[in-house]
Amino acid sequence: ITIAVLHLGNNPAVPVSVFGSKSYILWGGVQDAMFQWWYGHNAVGFFLTAGFLAIMYYFIPKRAERPVYSYRLSIIHFWAIIFLYIWAGPHHLHYTALPDWAQTLGMTFSIMLWMPSWGGMINGLMTLSGAWDKLRTDPVLRMLVVSVAFYGMATFEGPLMSIKVVNSLSHYTDWTIGHVHSGALGWVGFVSFGALYCLVPWIWNRKGLYSLKLVNWHFWIATIGIVLYISAMWVSGILQGLMWRAYTSLGFLEYSFIETVEAMHPFYIIRAAGGSLFLIGALIMAYNLWMTVRVGEAEEAAPMPGSPPVALQPAE
Repeated sequence: ITIAVLHLGNNPAVPVSVFGSKSYILWGGVQDAMFQWWYGHNAVGFFLTAGFLAIMYYFIPKRAERPVYSYRLSIIHFWAIIFLYIWAGPHHLHYTALPDWAQTLGMTFSIMLWMPSWGGMINGLMTLSGAWDKLRTDPVLRMLVVSVAFYGMATFEGPLMSIKVVNSLSHYTDWTIGHVHSGALGWVGFVSFGALYCLVPWIWNRKGLYSLKLVNWHFWIATIGIVLYISAMWVSGILQGLMWRAYTSLGFLEYSFIETVEAMHPFYIIRAAGGSLFLIGALIMAYNLWMTVRVGEAEEAAPMPGSPPVALQPAE
């Protein structure tokens, strides 16, 4: 509902005539930018965070065969995120025409978001209390746990980048790209992979996955790919920011824009390699799930409650 209200509110237009195709947007300029970032950031908060946290809260306890560490913490986690996230959008508009008080408000609420976000990460990881040994033998659980670690890293980095003095270096650079993909590939991607590995055998009534070894390959290939991708964007982004703010002794910009683009070239190659590894991992998963459905061993149907016991055959 929140995303719909914000998106529809951001796009009202007034037609010039009844039958004409031309129309004017209801508002523009800084009001449009502010409304747009309410929408933009809440697409992250209400879809890519809250929805996938629900996946985490279901599948990690299910796979680890342990109860959620703290149900009370999960409730606090949910309502704190729902209340705080909607105020964080202005941190995308630092050093723009947006009023300074609105920028500071967005920064403040972004920093406050750090606490409930890490509360959720701690809740997910502490659910494994007494079951950490399963990580050695279950690559699906390992994938789910690493996704929570990426969630923790991304939700620390977000508030850090919302601080104005940090944002002055990071904004418009590849550092932001690295941050987004640590959340999108590391958190959302891995928790989705883990959920699919759990769901497909359940839905098609299979005893297990076609190959846990392929899950292991997927895990390591995708993890190496993400690390390469994010690391390249961190270095690239900070280098980019420093080159943009470098001045000569006469007060002119030291580097032209095309020189900053040239400096990014090796990091873009690493980024492409990392993204390719992540894609290869996803293709391995697709093959594994397909084979699970095609040739996987069917689970024996459990007797219905109240049905008569099956007569045992005497031994020969």
